[in-house]
Amino acid sequence: MALQPDEFYQHALTATDDEQRLPLARMTMWEISPFESETLVVSRLRPPVLPEPPRHGEDPADCGSCTRRDEGIWLDDHWRLSRMEKAGVPLLLMLHPREHHDLADLPDERAAELGVLTRHLARHIEALPGITRAHVSRFGDGGAHLHIWFFARPQGQSQLYGSWLPVWDDLLPEYPEDVAAADAGIVAGELVRSYGGRRG
Repeated sequence: MALQPDEFYQHALTATDDEQRLPLARMTMWEISPFESETLVVSRLRPPVLPEPPRHGEDPADCGSCTRRDEGIWLDDHWRLSRMEKAGVPLLLMLHPREHHDLADLPDERAAELGVLTRHLARHIEALPGITRAHVSRFGDGGAHLHIWFFARPQGQSQLYGSWLPVWDDLLPEYPEDVAAADAGIVAGELVRSYGGRRG
């Protein structure tokens, strides 16, 4: 059984210094880290806050994703694809179910579609000139409506490998809007051709 919140916190404190700071993560020593480890300081570990605050859109009536269920660069009966603007990476897309679901309550049929759509999207993103990888992420702490992130990693930028890519995206200057919009249109068009649905 998982540790309870207070138990987890006390366990984590066993690794902290006198200021309740954990040591730097091993990831900060990787050559792909966007930070020089000698200049980093870990934030103090704060005690748990219970109950946790509600996420945005816990109630479908207040869910921003639900209000945009008919918007996106690509749509079908169950899914919509949107492009995140002001990204630092060449292309940042987000896939959402059109109905209000999170990952844990996604119906089996939608979950099967999610797997197939992920494969199609990764293939089309990676086919863009200058793109080597499509990184796929799901983070569920900010919004209750499922949203899957697709990050396009630029070719040759080995420093942007792996799990640091979302951090690099936040650090990089905004990618040219016209190029990102055109590439998103290519991906949406290829998705219509390979999977179905329609352009938004």
